[in-house]
Order: sequence, then structure tokens, then C-alpha cells
Amino acid sequence: MARLLRPFRRPRPGDGSPLPRFRWWQLLGRSLRTIDLPVDGRADDASRAFTVDVRRGGDLSDGVVRARLYVDGALQASSGLPARFDVPGGRIEVAISGFGLRRCHFVAVDGSETPLAPHRASAEGRREELHRRRPAFSRAIGVISVLLVVTGLCVELPQLVEALSRIPLIADSVGIVTSPIQLPLAVNLLIGLGAVLGGAERGLRLRAGWIDELAS
Repeated sequence: MARLLRPFRRPRPGDGSPLPRFRWWQLLGRSLRTIDLPVDGRADDASRAFTVDVRRGGDLSDGVVRARLYVDGALQASSGLPARFDVPGGRIEVAISGFGLRRCHFVAVDGSETPLAPHRASAEGRREELHRRRPAFSRAIGVISVLLVVTGLCVELPQLVEALSRIPLIADSVGIVTSPIQLPLAVNLLIGLGAVLGGAERGLRLRAGWIDELAS
């Protein structure tokens, strides 16, 4: 199971308000994921839809990024991130990175994990559909995104170390570290942009983490 560096926030009860529809202009700024879970004590295979809604740009009221849990379309709870919601048979864990959701999984009592399915109209849903229809092409994109992130990290990190070593307090203590990589500004910008694009693509698949943010 992925480890989170920060403790989970305490969720607050919801007011039962309905789940807002997904709009096309929310493609890049809203994550909407759902999982159907069986109803406790029922023998008729009944299930309920548990949906997590995250506005990655933050709420309009205060700018805070929150996860909201809807059950069959009604708001049951909300929480700051990272969030953990207790649900039948386990819990739903939600965490975010600078490139989208880092984690949105149902964790069963036996420890097994299942990622929640993205809304088909969302960027995550469209990326998942591409993987279903053209898996080879999808894997190639995944490999390229990893290469972009790794390249960005390898190129930018030594230059960042040099820049930090030039701070007078650090320079007086350990001296100035000269980066073995010296590139023109335009090339650095292109590599940084590639790392951002690679991290964004990984974020669509719940794979972005600290290394993507460091590389960009």
C-alpha cells in the first residue's frame, strides 16, 4: 500500500446535497471517481455507489482542496487532503499531488486495494479509455512520461544543488558545488516543460508523486 507522509484529515458529515454534474470545462480541474460496494446485511447483491469528488484548484469559497464523498449521489462527508472515509468493507483513501490525484483507492479490511473508476468525461477517464482501446500506444505514452520525468530530475537537480550552494550561508559552510550540467536557459525550460507534461500524464493514472514534483 502506498505510504502517505501526512496524517489523514478528519472528515466532516455531509448535508445530503446532490452530486453536481460533470461539465466539459472541468476536464482538467476536477477528479470524479466511483466504486460500487455491497450493502451490509443484504443477500440480494444490492450495492451502493460511492463517489469521490475533488476540485483540484480548491473550493471557490476559501481555496482549500477537499475530497467529498457522495453515496448514491448524496453528499455524505467531506475532508481536507489526504482523506480517509470509512465505508462498508473497508475505507476509501484520497491523496493529491501537484499533478492530480496521487491516490483514490478502496482499501478492503483484508488489505487489498482497488482504485476507484474515473468518470468517463474526465481527463482521467479519457486516459483510461485510451488504455483500453489502444494498450500498446498507452504503454508507449507511459514509458515516454517516465523518461521525461527522469530526464528532468537528472538535469535539473544538479543545477538546483549548485544554485543552493551559492547561498552565502551554505557557501561559507560547504563551499560552492559546481553542476556538471550547464545548459542554456531555453533548453532548461524545454526539459522542465517535458517533466511537467510527464508528471501530468502520470497524474492521470494515479502515479504522480514527489519525484514528479521534484523533477519539474
